[in-house]
Amino acid sequence: MQVAAVGLIVNPIAGIGGSVGLKGTDGPEILEEALRRGGHPVASERCIRALNSLKQNISPLKVITCPSEMGEKEAIASGVPYELLSLPRSEKTSAADTRMAAKQLEDRRVKLLLFAGGDGTARDVSEAIDTRIAVLGIPCGVKNYSSVFATSPEAAGEVAASYLRDEITAIDSEVLDFDEKSMRMGRIETRICGVLRVPSSRRFIQNAKSTYALNDESDQEAIAKFVVEEMNPEFQYILGPGSTTAKVAERLGAEKTLLGVDVVFGGKVVARDVTSRELEEIVLRKPTKLIIAPIGGQGYILGRGNQQLSPSVIRRIGKENVTIICTRSKLVNLTERRFLVDTGDRSLDSELVGYWRIVVGYREFAVVKVDK
Repeated sequence: MQVAAVGLIVNPIAGIGGSVGLKGTDGPEILEEALRRGGHPVASERCIRALNSLKQNISPLKVITCPSEMGEKEAIASGVPYELLSLPRSEKTSAADTRMAAKQLEDRRVKLLLFAGGDGTARDVSEAIDTRIAVLGIPCGVKNYSSVFATSPEAAGEVAASYLRDEITAIDSEVLDFDEKSMRMGRIETRICGVLRVPSSRRFIQNAKSTYALNDESDQEAIAKFVVEEMNPEFQYILGPGSTTAKVAERLGAEKTLLGVDVVFGGKVVARDVTSRELEEIVLRKPTKLIIAPIGGQGYILGRGNQQLSPSVIRRIGKENVTIICTRSKLVNLTERRFLVDTGDRSLDSELVGYWRIVVGYREFAVVKVDK
């Protein structure tokens, strides 16, 4: 049987800023700040999970990858045979390294290029190869808004295997990134940065992040009114990122960090833009409830853009103290009408799977399945 050769690029710094409240890890200054705050790498572990899934689904297998931290380390850890590209070994990697590796993998005519990273990494790969070879992202970044990522590392392995067996085809998919200027003006907006050709799987490839305007504001206000009325004065409330949770804070007369995680107690914001480490301490102080909203178009409630909510924090809060709020326009645009979790802890993800009652208006609810 012919050996399936897969290209592999790992961005070792992807996702480091998530748990410490940063909105990405693009640029040396942001990386330095993430490390100063205690951020830790996540890409390597998630890439290994994807490779383990891939080798379970297809054999024989070989990866063509980059030296050291950009793929070699992960190939060794997963026990997958590998071949190295002619790239210099370096302790520090850059976007230029990603683009160079992508071009070399295109020259090697790999059938599929797997990359472990976030939207910034997707943008670099797109700039290098456009749609000339098929690409699939292993989600590792703080932001994974593009529709080029599998829903989880394990799903990446399954989709890659299906594509290598010619069971599915590839389609053009948008590469998105966050518009930081809009964020500073208090809006969440994304922009199209390129296109990649991605294996098509309705179930295991995430949608691009979307924003909706139709009826959203009135729904958000109705949701906020109900949530505030139901608040228990004995509990502190963690508010996840997003414009819908921001309406809850606004109803309380407070201003929320749009893309951060804040803590409310007694009708006031008592901790703003907190990190995972800070939340570990905060949840020990008093009973806590969590209010979160899904990412529009994707349906992720945990694991995308809110990595400050670590598995240990979520367990401490308890599933029974988690409230999901969602406008109806977001709900009707969900693929298969389901929410997704990818906390990094597969056992916790399994505990969260099931049917949840979602707040969609003032004393209005919908039942939605949470999946992983």
